[in-house]
Amino acid sequence: MKLLRVGTAGAERPALLDPDGATLRDLSGLVTDIDGALLADDAALDRIRAAVASGELPVLDSDSSNDGGVRVGAPLGRIGKIVCIGLNYHDHAAETGSAIPAEPIIFFKAPDTVIGPEDTVLVPRGSLKTDWEVELAVVIGRTARYLDSAEEGLAHVGGYAVAHDVSERAFQIERGGTWDKGKNCETFNPLGPWLVTADEVPDPQTLGLRLWVNGDPKQDGTTADQIFGVGEVVRYVSQFMTLYPGDVINTGTPAGVAMGRPDPKPYLRAGDVVELEIDGLGRQRQVFKDA
Repeated sequence: MKLLRVGTAGAERPALLDPDGATLRDLSGLVTDIDGALLADDAALDRIRAAVASGELPVLDSDSSNDGGVRVGAPLGRIGKIVCIGLNYHDHAAETGSAIPAEPIIFFKAPDTVIGPEDTVLVPRGSLKTDWEVELAVVIGRTARYLDSAEEGLAHVGGYAVAHDVSERAFQIERGGTWDKGKNCETFNPLGPWLVTADEVPDPQTLGLRLWVNGDPKQDGTTADQIFGVGEVVRYVSQFMTLYPGDVINTGTPAGVAMGRPDPKPYLRAGDVVELEIDGLGRQRQVFKDA
């Protein structure tokens, strides 16, 4: 299923993209939100599937609209934590001149960085090196602690989504300390448009990822190039922290970021438009403006 949340920011309601790929169906009569509690509730998910099959879900009405059009928010509410994996593609490590990590590199993004897939992204004050990164986001569906195998890791995934791991490289690399200063600026994690349940993604290592800036292609990769696959990432992270339903893992970006390009590097500025997509998971579009 393709689950989403629509409406004004902070007042989104749950919805589903109809199998026809065009019609939005209202889920508010069945569930209160798309969140970790729903993903962990097999009975509730089965009720949604049954309602889809029976054709009983109402078409989403215009009460959820914003300025005449339906705003799509982030597809997951009440996110617990966002765990991010750095340098997780062979080609991205190569373009940045970095060694292949022996173990996954972990950093965090705060849940309040998450915005909708077409919301405005803010270039931070003082920024000179705001960069783009298309990423596969993994949403946890079952509590995971001390998992023994990559297969177990995959079994604990509730769904997948497109994430844009916007990054400020000077803050991240040149200002001392950890990466977190360059990763947690306001609006730096557009998510969505959909949360696609794991049953619709039989192999997360076969997904194409693409990104454009002002219409020019910048990234064109595949999750097959990941150094640590999705199942292994979930297993690994579970050794260091408990993952709960509704937690998110951003699994890294392929080559093509601004940081990896020749000088002068084409970092993002106000007015730039970034579009990104992942096979089967939908497409995002953001206009950048100054904070």
